[in-house]
Amino acid sequence: MPWTAAGRERRSVDSTVTEPPNPPPYGQPSQQALPGCWWHPARQTALRCVRCDRPACPDCLREASVGHQCIDCVTSAQQHHRAQSVAYRRAGYGERTVAGARVPGRLVVVPLLIAVNVVVYALTAFQAGDVMNNYLSPVFADGVLWPEAVVLIDEWWRLLTSGFLHYGLLHLAMNMLALWVLGRDLEMLLGRVRFLAVYFLSMFAGAVAVFVLGEPGTATAGASGAIYGLMGAVLVAVLRLRLNPTTAIAIIVLNVFLSMSIPNISLLGHLGGLVAGAVAMVAMVYAPEKNRAAYQAGALAIVAVALVGLVVYRDAQLADQVCGAYPALCGA
Repeated sequence: MPWTAAGRERRSVDSTVTEPPNPPPYGQPSQQALPGCWWHPARQTALRCVRCDRPACPDCLREASVGHQCIDCVTSAQQHHRAQSVAYRRAGYGERTVAGARVPGRLVVVPLLIAVNVVVYALTAFQAGDVMNNYLSPVFADGVLWPEAVVLIDEWWRLLTSGFLHYGLLHLAMNMLALWVLGRDLEMLLGRVRFLAVYFLSMFAGAVAVFVLGEPGTATAGASGAIYGLMGAVLVAVLRLRLNPTTAIAIIVLNVFLSMSIPNISLLGHLGGLVAGAVAMVAMVYAPEKNRAAYQAGALAIVAVALVGLVVYRDAQLADQVCGAYPALCGA
């Protein structure tokens, strides 16, 4: 039986080649040493950072858009992003409003203006010795808008200083409340520099309207011209953003009606500020995107020059009138 013996021998050789000599028990894979966490070497881990490929335990990994990154890589990426953001903003880029301004992180100008008005009022009240009759203060007398003083003794600063003076505590409180309500959104929309430009141009325009069209012997004070300018600016902004202007229009109409109805309120100062604020805001939000800042500055400069021209014209007119009536005051 050689053939049978050979066959048995062949089968024996085949089984010897195909079967492992010592197969591992079922369910127990071969053990390999795992690396320790880069920050906690005593902790073995099979996880790695997808960015630097260093081993890291779950406590040292942070979820990323793809996989997980270690804490060092996350911190480094955040620092790089902040540095890029700073350079981006310094280069003139970043989030912009319809006026071309970068959105400020917090309000600065509005609280500062309120603080200045309050401090000035406190000074005048202290000098007068009466909180409600602060107009008796020497500082108030030197800063109030009095057209005859502007013409006769060239006290031009009254056209601006009068915007920081108020007749009584109620006058101050109402104007500062309006400044806070209107100014917050406008400062965020315009940015600090543009907001200051609109505010002071409106304040100056209100004073010019009183100086040009008002009674020369009447004293006027208050931030109302600037406040009405902010009202006009809000209306223009609402129209530019395609929002419902009904509320803004109603507030303006109501305030103009009150200005006409209540005695001892300067309607001219209010209307002058209202028109100037609206015109300035048109320049701010409708200027073309290319060279926007130049267009805005140019438009405001034109308005300011026009207002100065009105002041010069009115000064010459009043000087002729005063000198004709009182020659001694003009050295005749």
